[in-house]
Amino acid sequence: MAKRRAAFYLMTIPALLLFFAFHTFPALQGIYYAFTNWDGYSDSFDYVGFKNFINIFKDENVLNSYLFTFKYAIATTVLINIISLLIALGLNAKIKAKNFFRGVYFLPNILSVLIVGFIFNYLFSNVFPVWGEKLGSDFLSQNILGNSDWAWIGIVIVAVWQGIAYNTILYLAGLQTIPHDLYEASNLDGASRWREFWSITFPLLASFFTINMVLAMKGGLMVFDQIIALTGGGPGRSTQSIALLIYTGGFQGGEFAYQSANAVIYFIVIVVISALQLKFLQKREMDL
Repeated sequence: MAKRRAAFYLMTIPALLLFFAFHTFPALQGIYYAFTNWDGYSDSFDYVGFKNFINIFKDENVLNSYLFTFKYAIATTVLINIISLLIALGLNAKIKAKNFFRGVYFLPNILSVLIVGFIFNYLFSNVFPVWGEKLGSDFLSQNILGNSDWAWIGIVIVAVWQGIAYNTILYLAGLQTIPHDLYEASNLDGASRWREFWSITFPLLASFFTINMVLAMKGGLMVFDQIIALTGGGPGRSTQSIALLIYTGGFQGGEFAYQSANAVIYFIVIVVISALQLKFLQKREMDL
C-alpha cells in the first residue's frame, strides 16, 4: 500500500505543480494586475482599485467586441449542432462505406485551426471571387472577408466547417447507445421517421445534446485562431473578438492591467453562461 501511494504521489504531484506554475499562478497574477495600472513592461505601477473594471463598461470597443463575440458564438453553436446531428444520423444509418465516411467527416478536427484559416483565407481572396466572376454573381465576386458587414459570416463558415467534426462524433456515439428494439417497436406501431426522432432519438440524445451545446458555445465565446488567420479583427474592428482584444490590447497596446480586468470579467461571463446552459439543458433532460 505504501508503494502504491508513493507511485501515486510521484505521478500526481509533478502534474499539479506544472498545472499550478503554468495555469493557476498566471491566472492569479492576472487578477492581481487587474487592480493596477501596469502597462506590461514598466518597472513600477500603482493600484487603482476597481477603476479598470468600471472603465470596461464604458469602452465602446469592448462593448462592440462583446456584441460580435456573442453573435458569432450563438450562430456557430446553432449551426454546428444542427448540421452535426444531421450528419450523425446519416452516418448511423445502414449505408455503404460507413467507416470511410466517418473518417472523412472527422478529418477537419485533426487539422490545425490556423492552417484551416489560412487555407480558407486564400479561397475567399483568390478562388471564390474568380468563380463569382465566371458565374456572373456580384456577391461571390467580392472577398467577403474585406467587407465589414459580411466578414463575420466568412469566419462562421470556417468555424462551422471545422467544428461539426467533433460534435458529429459525440452525436454518433450517443446514437449507438440507443437500443434498436425501440425502433423496431415503433415500426410495428406505424410511427413515422419524424415521430421516431422526436419521441425516441432526440430524448435519448439529450445528455449528448447538452454536452455539445456547452462545448460549442464555450468554443464560440473563446474564438481567437480563426480571426487571426482570416481577418485579424478587421475590416476595422468589425470582427474583433474579446479574446483578440485582450491579446492585442494587453500584449501590444500597453493595456496589460486594463485587459486583465477585461479577462476577469469575461471569465465570469463564460462561467455564468455555461452554468445557465447546464442548468437549463439538464432540466430539459429531466422533462424529456
